[in-house]
Amino acid sequence: MATGSATLGAMFGAGEVAGFMGLPRVSLADIGGARVVVLGAPGCTPYASVGHYCAGGPAAIRAGGAAYAANLAHMNFDLGGTVLPEGIRAVDAGDLEMTAADGAANRDRLRGAVGQVLAMGAVPVLIGGDDSLPIPMLQALEGHGPLTILQIDAHIDWRDEVGGERWGLSSTMRRASEMGHVAQIIQVGQRGIGSARPGDYQAALAAGVSFVPAREVAAAGIDRALSQIAPGARVVICLDVDALDPAIMPAVIGRTAGGLSYWQVFELIAGVAAKARIVAFDMVEFMPERDIDGQGALVAAQLLAGTIGILARQEAAE
Repeated sequence: MATGSATLGAMFGAGEVAGFMGLPRVSLADIGGARVVVLGAPGCTPYASVGHYCAGGPAAIRAGGAAYAANLAHMNFDLGGTVLPEGIRAVDAGDLEMTAADGAANRDRLRGAVGQVLAMGAVPVLIGGDDSLPIPMLQALEGHGPLTILQIDAHIDWRDEVGGERWGLSSTMRRASEMGHVAQIIQVGQRGIGSARPGDYQAALAAGVSFVPAREVAAAGIDRALSQIAPGARVVICLDVDALDPAIMPAVIGRTAGGLSYWQVFELIAGVAAKARIVAFDMVEFMPERDIDGQGALVAAQLLAGTIGILARQEAAE
């Protein structure tokens, strides 16, 4: 008798689904009434040397959450109830078409899509795809500020340019700091040796960034990070999955020991929602080719399901 993972999954009702965890798959034109909208993109502004190297990220994360489609009405013990409270609609608007040949057009497309979601009164949940995706997402939030950004990431992304590209994944937080509607940036989880030069770090400090390195989180927890979020603030959470320890998240371009645990990241997100309002969320830098036995996809899907549940409860409380 077959006892493979596919057979075991089928026993519990798992199967292929279009939308993340079985959410209705709709076009952007049909998101009306939804309070949370998942939107994927394979990349945005790549460097010529690597292209859209995380292009399969959205599909892999959706596949990791496929088993939830049969269990949406079941208890999620991370949340203390079902993922979606009664009366809250969440949908998956699929993936935007992007091309590595035209970063400017990609940014315009993503900025417009996020703008559509915001115009319908919903919270955009962006999955990808490389870490240049948050730049146009943040630009689309102009008029929804002042914003606090909570970036959870192994890297600080404060390069002014790399290979002549100023809108790439290494420059995300520097570009964010230049946006007039961004009032505060808190960066949590940095560790090891990355692309940042000492001058990049000093520029971030000069711009007022608050850093909470992974070593501090390991020693003292997440309280200082959460204490810097003002009650009632409008917060964008930018999660690069390499913030998580590679022991549970191997599907990243640069594995670095000492990352955050699942619960530390989950409690950061839940802690923000408990005192402020999350107006947008992204989960990026998932690289399927680096995954091991689908482990990273499962972790990403569980964390994304929990985040959608947190956002849904936030919307239900309004």
